[in-house]
Amino acid sequence: MSIMLETPEMPAVFDGMKLAAVAAALYVIVRCLNLKSPTAQPDLLYQDTALNRFLLKSCSLLTKEYIPPLIWGKSGHIQTALYGKMGRVSSPNPYGLRKYLTMSDGATATFDLFEPLAEHCTGESVTMVICPGIANHSEKQYIRTFVDYAQKNGYRCAVLNHLGALPNIELTSPRMFTYGCTWEFGAMVSYIRKTFPQSKLIVVGFSLGGNIVCKYLGEAAANQERVLCCVSVCQGYNASRIQDTFQQWDQFRRFYNFLMADNMKKIILSHRHALFADSRKIFEDSVLSRLYTATSLMQIDDTVMRKFHGYKSLKEYYEAESCVRYLHNIHVPLMLVNSVDDPLVHESLLSIPKSLADKKETVMVVLPLHGGHLGFFEGAVLFPEPLTWMDKLLLQYSNAICQWERNKSQCSDKEPAQSEHS
Repeated sequence: MSIMLETPEMPAVFDGMKLAAVAAALYVIVRCLNLKSPTAQPDLLYQDTALNRFLLKSCSLLTKEYIPPLIWGKSGHIQTALYGKMGRVSSPNPYGLRKYLTMSDGATATFDLFEPLAEHCTGESVTMVICPGIANHSEKQYIRTFVDYAQKNGYRCAVLNHLGALPNIELTSPRMFTYGCTWEFGAMVSYIRKTFPQSKLIVVGFSLGGNIVCKYLGEAAANQERVLCCVSVCQGYNASRIQDTFQQWDQFRRFYNFLMADNMKKIILSHRHALFADSRKIFEDSVLSRLYTATSLMQIDDTVMRKFHGYKSLKEYYEAESCVRYLHNIHVPLMLVNSVDDPLVHESLLSIPKSLADKKETVMVVLPLHGGHLGFFEGAVLFPEPLTWMDKLLLQYSNAICQWERNKSQCSDKEPAQSEHS
C-alpha cells in the first residue's frame, strides 16, 4: 500500500532531476563560452605623445568596444579553433606573382607579391611586407583575406612563404624556417626596396611572424630605413618562456602544444629527403626516431630546429632567436596586439610589451579582452563576418601612420619658405 502511495511522486522526482541536469548543463555552457564576460574597448598602454594622440583620434577601433559573436565569440578556445580550422569565412583569392630568391646557403626563399587595386589614401606608394604565423604562407585564408582588404585600400603586399611551409615547393638546402631566423624575410624586404625604390614600407607579423619581424627590425638600424611602422599580432616575445608555459595544462596549452608539434613533424617529414638524406645532411640517423616520438615543440626544437643554425643547446637557440633582446632597438612606431584570452600566449608574457610601452614613446600595446589566437572574429550572433576586427585595426593603424608621415612631410616642406619670407 505504501508503495502505491509513493509511486505518483516519482515523476516529480524525475522532473526535478531533469531540471537540475539542464541547469548544470547551462552552467557549464555559460562557463565554457565565457558568456558572462563583458565586452569592452581594448586596454591600451602608451605614452602621451602627439603621434599617439593622433592615432587614438584616427583609429576608432582603439577606443570602441570589440564585440565578438554573441554565442561563442567570448571563448578564446573557440576563436582559436575556428581560426585554426577555417582561417576565415568567404575568403577571397587575390592574384599575386610568386618570386624566388636564392639564399647564400643554397636555400630558395619564396614570397608572393600582390599589387594594389586602388590608389592609396595618401596618393603615395606603400608596401606591406608580411610575415605569417608558424608554418604558414600566402595561401592561408587569414592571409588572403587581409591581403585582399589591403589591396583594395591601395597597399602593395609582399607575403613571405616560410621556408618549407608550401607543400609544392621543395627545399633546395638542408634547412627550413625556424622561430627567429630573419634571413628570408630580410631577403624579401631587400627585393622590395630595390624593385620599388620610392615605396615606403609597413611591416606586419602574425604570431611567430611577429617575433621574426620585430627581431629583423631590431637587428640593425639599416633594417628600419623607409619603414613607416611595424605591427605585431599575437606573438609571445620570449621563446624560452613560451615553451615553459606550453608544458602546462592550464588553458589546455599542453594539448595545443601537441597539435602544433604534430603539424611540425608532418612538415619536417615531408622534406625528409632534403633534410636527412642529402649528402650535406646535418643530422645523425637516430634523429628520425626521436622525431617520430616527439610530442612537444620543445622536443622538436631540440632534436631538429636548433641544429639548422648550429646552436649547441636549446637555451642558446631560444635566447638567440627571441625578439625580446631586440625590441628596444626599434625606433619606428610599433603596435603590439595580444588578446587577453589567447590560450597560446600566457598572460605572464604580456609583461614584456607592457614594460616596453613604459620605456619607449613609439610603442602602443593593444590588449582586447577577447579574440583568442589570431581569431578576432566579429558577427552578430552565430556566423562571423569575412573581415575581422584585427583586419580592420591593421588598416586603420596603417592609414593613420601614413597620414601622419604625410602631414609631417608637408609641414617640413613649408618651413623653409616661411623662414625665407620672414
